Amino acid sequence: MTDRIVAIVAAQTEDALAARARLQQLYGDGRPENASVIVALGGDGFMLQTLHRYMGRGLPIYGMNYGTVGFLMNEYGEDDLLARIDRAQETILHPLRMLAQTESGVTQEALAINEVSLLRQTRQAAKIRIDIDGKVRIPELVCDGALVATPAGSTAYNLSAHGPILPLDAGLLALTPISAFRPRRWRGALLPRQARVRFEILDRFKRSVSAVADATEVRDVTEVEVFEEPEIDMHLLFDPEHNLEERILNEQFTP
Repeated sequence: MTDRIVAIVAAQTEDALAARARLQQLYGDGRPENASVIVALGGDGFMLQTLHRYMGRGLPIYGMNYGTVGFLMNEYGEDDLLARIDRAQETILHPLRMLAQTESGVTQEALAINEVSLLRQTRQAAKIRIDIDGKVRIPELVCDGALVATPAGSTAYNLSAHGPILPLDAGLLALTPISAFRPRRWRGALLPRQARVRFEILDRFKRSVSAVADATEVRDVTEVEVFEEPEIDMHLLFDPEHNLEERILNEQFTP
């Protein structure tokens, strides 16, 4: 990169903010609106916030871990930051778009980088019909919920719900039930990334359901459609020795 302007943003923790101040002394204090690259200091949650905040601008984002897991982050280091950014490998991600219709008839939209999840709102299990590309695949899923995960999000909530880990270049989405009761043996499905998934909430007045796209929740939904948004690119930068593909591969062999 030439004539690069680096903007350094940080999670609102004492350690991350102190690291931001040190890096700004070394590499300048560019403003995000004028930057050619953004350096994000925090954990995976802060990286998701940063991706959402700058989504659609096409800015590459280089994360350094000042959180807990840091799956989407590089190791923190203050030396040779600009050289590390120059050597970094780019991964392009596309978010999911959620169209959630509520009992009032309003349709709310949101974007998700990790997953869109449907969750029961009451003590009773949800009943959900699942339609994929216009064909009903599950007439009635009795469950705590269900989710559609991107490859980048497949190691997050999807993994906790016993869904599959997806390599970034697999061209797939994961459809995963959450504590399914009926059909008892259904463990989910792998879908092509072009698939459109529609969830219809059955018995919705007695068994209400909310829909969550990353951190955006819509309550009392009646129908939810989920699909990948190919027109939106998100550019993540990873050190060659710690790229996201390698992390996803490693996760599958971690006891």
